[in-house]
Amino acid sequence: MSIHHKPDQSFDSIADKFQRNIYGTTKGRLRHELLMHYLTPFIERSSMRILEAGGGSGEMAEELLKLGHRVHVIDISSDMIELAKKRCARYPGFSCEVNEIQQHDSPEKYDFILCHAVMEWLTDPLSIIPSLISLLGQHGHLSLSFFNKDAHLFGNVLYGNFDYIAKGFNVPNRVRLNPNNAVKPQDVIDCLGELQLNVVHKAGLRCFHDYVRDKTIQQSHYQQLKEMELEYGTQAPFMWLGKYFHLIAQNPAA
Repeated sequence: MSIHHKPDQSFDSIADKFQRNIYGTTKGRLRHELLMHYLTPFIERSSMRILEAGGGSGEMAEELLKLGHRVHVIDISSDMIELAKKRCARYPGFSCEVNEIQQHDSPEKYDFILCHAVMEWLTDPLSIIPSLISLLGQHGHLSLSFFNKDAHLFGNVLYGNFDYIAKGFNVPNRVRLNPNNAVKPQDVIDCLGELQLNVVHKAGLRCFHDYVRDKTIQQSHYQQLKEMELEYGTQAPFMWLGKYFHLIAQNPAA
């Protein structure tokens, strides 16, 4: 990566706040549980070599370590890596580093690469995909989840945020925990196709949860909402309205 580019978002100094805001809410909990549900059929084989790119505080890594996989977490934020160490250091298969994903080098290829809720924080979201694929072994799987630009527009129309939309979703006093660059799912699907990967799974995450009029329902009827997400999250048109979108693509044999 060029050293002259606008820096990608790091969560140094706000790692604890990030942890509370993401995983201390029904939004974060539901996103995590849905991802685990969709990943499970692909990670049942034990002792895979897994890279979590932008692994943050190690929430997902711990789930994978418990299943007996070897997990290497990389994150640009040293504060996040410290949280991941506290959570995961007791597992023998855990390793980590503070680095940009594009700078990561590995002597052996990975069986599975996860890059969740990272692309939307990058200056050029799609540019990370070739870097990830270069680290993926034959038949290996790449799991991407990202903030859905189409759903972002849809939600802001519902809330009447027309000035925000007219300004291209740019505001002078941006909240640091709001993603910088939402991504269109079709753009990612097209990019994966151009790079010869086969998309084997796609789903919307939080297709209903974020749109309920009465926000107390998110807690009082969490299980019912989750059931709706699982039933319809892989079906059109609902999947395209997920606030986050999830794709799993497979690297074909060389």
